[in-house]
Amino acid sequence: MAETQKQPTHVALLPSPGMGHLIPLVELAKRLVFQHNLSVTFIVPTDGPPSEAQKSVLESLPTTISYTFLPAVDMSDLPTDAKIETIISLTVARSLPSLRQALKSLVESRRLVALVVDLFGTDAFDVAREFNISPYIFFPSTAMALSLFFWLPKLDGMVSCEYRELEEPVNIPGCKPIHGKELLDPVQDRKNDAYKWLLHHTKRYRLAEGVMVNSFVDMEGGAIKALQEEEAGAKPPVYPVGPLVNMGSSSEGEESECLKWLDEQPHGSVLYVSFGSGGTLSYDQINELANGLEMSQQRFLWVVRSPSDGVANATFFSVQSQKDPYDFLPKGFLDRTKGRGLVVPSWAPQAQVLSHGSTGGFLTHCGWNSILESVVNGVPLIAWPLYAEQKMNAVMLTEDIKVALRPTRNSQNGLIERQEISKVVRSLMEGEEGKKVRNRMKDLKEAADRVLTQEGSSAKALSALALKWKNQICN
Repeated sequence: MAETQKQPTHVALLPSPGMGHLIPLVELAKRLVFQHNLSVTFIVPTDGPPSEAQKSVLESLPTTISYTFLPAVDMSDLPTDAKIETIISLTVARSLPSLRQALKSLVESRRLVALVVDLFGTDAFDVAREFNISPYIFFPSTAMALSLFFWLPKLDGMVSCEYRELEEPVNIPGCKPIHGKELLDPVQDRKNDAYKWLLHHTKRYRLAEGVMVNSFVDMEGGAIKALQEEEAGAKPPVYPVGPLVNMGSSSEGEESECLKWLDEQPHGSVLYVSFGSGGTLSYDQINELANGLEMSQQRFLWVVRSPSDGVANATFFSVQSQKDPYDFLPKGFLDRTKGRGLVVPSWAPQAQVLSHGSTGGFLTHCGWNSILESVVNGVPLIAWPLYAEQKMNAVMLTEDIKVALRPTRNSQNGLIERQEISKVVRSLMEGEEGKKVRNRMKDLKEAADRVLTQEGSSAKALSALALKWKNQICN
């Protein structure tokens, strides 16, 4: 044991399955290693072979950050319509025996002081306690969502109907009141296992010794204050440590067609349109979006995916599609927008696109990683939420901090129609409302830069936690 005391303080990180959870944890790991001289091991639960994306990210890390994939757990008994929250929670729960082995091995060879899980990993706390390792949570989303998580067990007891049926908005501590239908997806059906799992985790959040949240005071002051102010002992300390984002390497996407195209566009003139790695639209909605972008007469870079409802998919994947991979787009759209717009399939180097001088706006699905990337680059937003907690994020961005515009859906057909898209795009890129949003985002960018400096609030919060870990005595 004397030998392990001489070693660097070691922390284990347990990401839930999914790249959106892994990426901010990787950024946290880099800070702990490079700024606080800790060493880190990723312990990754799986329900199948690790994805190429996961392997690529973990293999690129410095040697002071090691990783191990736990053996894949069997999920064949799950119904085909099981929600992602259920799948993630069960993947972690069924990985506990192999997690126990991984922690045992680390404890024997390292000065392991803490296990950090992300939002759906609280069942791992019990295994951490067996080894006298302190359990922590890294919350990769908003302080608003974290405030809801701490409030949910109480809210669940107070409300008997579905939250979307409530006439009054839900009052989340420290946040702007929000309509029940805008709350995150897993709370929209209280009979579903996804809600039961979410409730299970939120009740266990108070067992953590601390919670890091990927946000910062200037962005979510009300929620963070409410999280930190609750009477002593009722809640673990909350450390706002964000924005932790992947800024991308200079080599990544260097030869990318879209970056070369951006080089040729006027400063701040291009609207970047992307719905994240999991976001897809229906055929009809893609049609409206294409026509709306064309009508707006603004420059755009659109990362497009084939429709979610299968229309035109047969031809999309056929031999003919090699001649026309965009056959689901309106006829003649690419020709009519040539030079002014660029359409790329499936992926773009987002970190480089958002930091490019020609990018002047971002039409986004409101995933938290994408929002934070926009904030650190000062790019104003059009909010187009799709799933998970994205509607909550959209409410915060448009109604609270006001760095985004949000188009309105047609209540009859559920579509955001071309005239509305054109109007909002023009408003963001050249209107008075857009100018106000742009100025507020510029202020937020400056605040984000400040909080990460040595004397900034987020840097200090992480320093306090790292110091606490270093002073911890291993048993």
